[in-house]
Amino acid sequence: MRTAAAFVSLWGLACQQHVCGFVVNNPALRQRSSHGAAARATSALSMKAGPNPKTWYPHSVSMMPSPDDPPEVDPRRKDPDRPAEAPPVRMPVVDVGGSQMDVISRLLKDRILLLGQQVNDEVANVLVAQLLYLANDDPDKDITLYINSPGGSVSAGMAIYDAMQYVPCDVSTVCFGTAASMGAFLLGAGAKGKRRSLPNARIMIHQPLGGAQGQAADIEIQAKEILFIRSLLNSYMAEYCDQPADKIQDDCDRDFFMTPEEAMDYGLIDEVVTTKTSHIAKPAMPSLEEVF
Repeated sequence: MRTAAAFVSLWGLACQQHVCGFVVNNPALRQRSSHGAAARATSALSMKAGPNPKTWYPHSVSMMPSPDDPPEVDPRRKDPDRPAEAPPVRMPVVDVGGSQMDVISRLLKDRILLLGQQVNDEVANVLVAQLLYLANDDPDKDITLYINSPGGSVSAGMAIYDAMQYVPCDVSTVCFGTAASMGAFLLGAGAKGKRRSLPNARIMIHQPLGGAQGQAADIEIQAKEILFIRSLLNSYMAEYCDQPADKIQDDCDRDFFMTPEEAMDYGLIDEVVTTKTSHIAKPAMPSLEEVF
């Protein structure tokens, strides 16, 4: 085996010397070999320099960009006329027991939930999961739901509503900012006597919105469905507002805005929270005749 290995090694060395000698003695091949070596050296330098094509060109020794090259464009900006998007708002992080936790998770430990955006399926799934978790953790302790929402999907809102009524513990609701449409519905769906609002919040109720297109039979089906949803929502609101169903339907025919004081008189909430500026009187709602 050693003899065979030595023979192969000597044979390879002899072939290498023969080929190298042939190249050196042949002027044409010697010139071609020098060009190939230069190209290999340039390619090696290009690989070491990195992937940036401006750093080194395999066909050139110049490291300066060509004036014929197109101007560099930020790949994140698809439309140069479109303004840059604002960076996402980061959730604050607090220290808890030597570790860090975002504020929403910290509030969850205190049985405080937040509905601070439009109601959709994703938001509903998170809130339902939080309600179920807290109810399982302590079925006798209240949960507080803070609401600042313009409303949204009726089906997603009804999922939150059903979860609020399903868990054994009371769900207290607090409005800050705006509670409109489904947001106002969930505000009033809190436990009786535990529905509150901050003094400068705005509360609005109206009938469900929707649309349909297609064949006449399909439009009829959708029309029946939205009328049923309207009657269902009105019946629930009439129950927890202690108002006649006809009044709820008349008031919800168009956008019906209320101050917290008006919402308390309406039966939608039970208390207006007192703050440092609660003593400042609010102006009366102007009439269109006075404005125009």
